[in-house]
Amino acid sequence: MMGKYRRLIDFSLMGAAIGTAFLGGDLAALAQTAAEAPAPKLDSGNTAWMIVATALVLMMTIPGLALFYAGMVRKMNILATMMQSFAICCLVSIIWMVVGYSLAFSGEGAWIGDLQKIFLKGVDLSTFYDPAHTIPEVVFLTFQMTFAIITPALITGAFADRMKFSAMLWFVGLWSILVYSPVAHMVWSANGWMFKLGVLDFAGGTVVHINAGIAGLVAAIVLGKRMGYGKVSFAPHNLVYTLIGASLLWVGWFGFNAGSALTADGRAGLAMLVTQIATAAAALAWMFSEWVVNGKPSVLGIASGAIAGLVAITPAAGFVMPGGALVIGIVAGIGCFIGATWLKRVLGYDDSLDAFGVHGIGGIIGAILTGVFAVSSVSAVTGADGTVTPGAAGLFDGGGFGQVWLQIIGVGATVIFTAIATFIILKVIDMVMGLRVDEATERDGLDISLHGETIQ
Repeated sequence: MMGKYRRLIDFSLMGAAIGTAFLGGDLAALAQTAAEAPAPKLDSGNTAWMIVATALVLMMTIPGLALFYAGMVRKMNILATMMQSFAICCLVSIIWMVVGYSLAFSGEGAWIGDLQKIFLKGVDLSTFYDPAHTIPEVVFLTFQMTFAIITPALITGAFADRMKFSAMLWFVGLWSILVYSPVAHMVWSANGWMFKLGVLDFAGGTVVHINAGIAGLVAAIVLGKRMGYGKVSFAPHNLVYTLIGASLLWVGWFGFNAGSALTADGRAGLAMLVTQIATAAAALAWMFSEWVVNGKPSVLGIASGAIAGLVAITPAAGFVMPGGALVIGIVAGIGCFIGATWLKRVLGYDDSLDAFGVHGIGGIIGAILTGVFAVSSVSAVTGADGTVTPGAAGLFDGGGFGQVWLQIIGVGATVIFTAIATFIILKVIDMVMGLRVDEATERDGLDISLHGETIQ
């Protein structure tokens, strides 16, 4: 019996040898390649950096955005405004865990993911979203969760002082699932159609800022103007809150942009550098524009300009050099100042805290200028085998108008999809439960009317 098995083994080995000879050694090469293929391996440095970056991005919403917005509303609405950011942080965290992450980063669809990772099914300590980045999937999905949190929180600035808290929760829940996750999938998932097309968005120019800005504009129009808009003063109650909030946003944005490199390397460092340059340039550009137009530079102006620069550099942070960042910041500072002042007056919409004027317009400026200033050597990708694949070349890097056109397509697609989807969601909620508080509630303030609390 043992002899039969021995002869079978001998024949098998002989067959393998003959097959290898006929295939010119392909089987051996395949075996060698399989043995040499790098397996996903945790990099503790990259992972540590991503954990820090995740905490920084979360800080952007609470307390950063909460304070930034709260300082700009009237005293009777401060708590309600901060409550919105805090509640959104809680709500979206659960939605992301249950279904949002799966719809954004799983599946092979071009428009939206599937439910294969619903309730984070299949995600454990051994899984990696992208093995090349050597960070655990649990860290990646938490990092992306903080993006999903801040995006709808930004929208609340457009309808401050006048939306029901219950309606706001329904709107944010539905919008996160039906708008945010599909846009994130289209732009950032390897199977998304904008990703495959070559639209560049390093850290959320389209996914976060244009998305939130357009949704905010639609919400402001659907809800209508605040009582007394244009007739009574809506001066900010506490600009100290606003300046502290803007400062926290600025610092947290390093996690937002540099963290989007998903590694602790030179590209992350460059993203941090260009973020600082663009932000400073935009703050100065807004300040000097306001100084010329209004005769005085304001605290609100320089803070808003800084946010405009942060927004505009976001899609470009991993693709441009400092010179490009400087121009992007200057253009964003001036452009967003015009959008938040002159354009709003001319078109007559009540974007309470300039969610569209800063995030919508700033995101559009940054996304398009990414196609102008992208440098191929900056966005080059080095494979596991050491092979370098050149990145996208912008207009000033010899790439012609090709990348600019792709960026315009990405902007246009995001604007159209977000505007239509947001309008439908708002209208449905309005028919079912109503969107806006009654006149007495709006007159008395949302703090005491909706939450039974006030600031003394």
